[in-house]
Order: sequence, then C-alpha cells, then structure tokens
Amino acid sequence: MTTEHSPAGDAADGHAGQVEPRHAATVVLLRECVTPPGAAAGGIEVYLLRRARTMAFAPGAYAFPGGGVDRRDADRGVRWAGPSPRDWAAVLGAAEPLARSLVCAAVRETFEESGVLLAGGSAAEVVADTRGDDWEADRRALIDRSLSFAAFLDRRGLVLRTDLLKAWSHWITPLGEPRRFDTRFFAAVLPAGQQTRDVGGEADRVVWMRPADVVDGWRDGSLPMLPPTATTCRELAEFGSPGSAMAAERRIAPILPELRRVGGRTRVVVPGDAGLPPL
Repeated sequence: MTTEHSPAGDAADGHAGQVEPRHAATVVLLRECVTPPGAAAGGIEVYLLRRARTMAFAPGAYAFPGGGVDRRDADRGVRWAGPSPRDWAAVLGAAEPLARSLVCAAVRETFEESGVLLAGGSAAEVVADTRGDDWEADRRALIDRSLSFAAFLDRRGLVLRTDLLKAWSHWITPLGEPRRFDTRFFAAVLPAGQQTRDVGGEADRVVWMRPADVVDGWRDGSLPMLPPTATTCRELAEFGSPGSAMAAERRIAPILPELRRVGGRTRVVVPGDAGLPPL
C-alpha cells in the first residue's frame, strides 16, 4: 500500500533521529448496519472519529477510538473477567505486564472517546447504558487522570470484559516520524443498549459507516486517514456481519510501514512482505 505522507508533514524526510514508539491501543467498534424499515438487514458499520485539527498527531484524519497506554493501565488491581493477561500476552506477542496494559488501555480509551464501556457487573453481564451526568463525570475524570481505571471499575462494581475484545492487528509508526506509536488494534461489537456519542475533545466529528464506503472515501480524498485505518476497513469490508468478523482467524504480527520518496513526495509505503495487497 502506498499513500500520501501523514499530516505530520515532510519534516521526517531527514530521519535525523529515531523516536522510540509509545505503546498504544485502538478499538474498532462494529455494529450491524442501520437499515431503513422494510430493507434487508445485514452488513457491518464501523465507528470513526475525525481528529481535531488542533491535535499534534494526524490532525484532521479519521481514526478509531484509542490512545496511548497510561502507566496505571498495568495495575494488577483492575477487576478482570475473560482471557487472562497471560492469554493476551500469547495472542499479542507481548510480555504479560504489557498485554495487561494494552487491554486496559483499549477499554479505557474507548470509553473516554466514545462513551462505550466494555465492562459489566459480572463475567456474564455488560453495562446497558453509560449516559447520564454521573457517567460523564467519571469519563472526564479518567481523561484528566484524576481517576484511575481500576478505581473507576471498583467504585461501580464492574469487571473488565476482556472476552469482548478481539485482537486484530499490530501497527508501528514508520521510522523518521516525529511522533511514533506501537499500536495493537482490537475489534469489539457495540454492546446491546449502549450508544456512542459525540463526546468532543480530541474529535470534531463522529460517524458510523460501512467499511467499503470508508475505503471509497479514503481513495477519493474525502476521508483522510492513515494506512492502518484504511487497511482495517478494507479487511472488514469482506465480512457480512459483526459476528463473522469477530470469528475470523487473525495472525498478529508487527507491520512497520516505511517513508519513501515517490514522485517527488514523501509517502507511507507498507512493505509487500506484510501480506497486504496495494490500495
């Protein structure tokens, strides 16, 4: 895959130094397509937010909810249900403490950026609704780090539902970029009863779209996004339902695109050995 260089600009061409990537987690929220009355149901929609143009990394780009790992995401006191940190370590190809942090960051960041919470009162339950002033107060406290994720779950008597997540891919920002992330992508189905909402802050627009329409928008330039987002949507366009996507076998291996000069411009190129046909 070859695409225009990310909004960070051409300053990275010199490769003056190699910035150590920060660990991060991203969650692709899925739901059944919303269809008009009388129309045939089926298909997938993904949730995207457009990063505010004031953001330092990828301003104006469409992305999935997610962000960097917080040191407190490794807290062993986080109430946990589903596959263990050891299980996740094997799936993600990471040390157990990092795997714990990545899973916690995935769920925490999703709640912070969309209002969707992958947690419940027990291993068999999921929170039905996260709207209301009390939930909003907790969400903001998580964002400003005055409340830890472990304390948030404990206070509400909730457990992290790690079984609701599926490991999807692993992307690392190219060498030479001034801001770099080592990001695990997860997929999750929007829990019944919960709704995403425009929570503001880092995003100035949110949308639910069919993956194929997202890719079309990326190709015609109406939906700017980085290669991992476009690639993920192209992959998801092959599935007829959220359930089939969640049941798909995935091989999680690091993908490290490269910055190359192509036709006088800096472009992000995904190496062919990543197993990804060109977009």
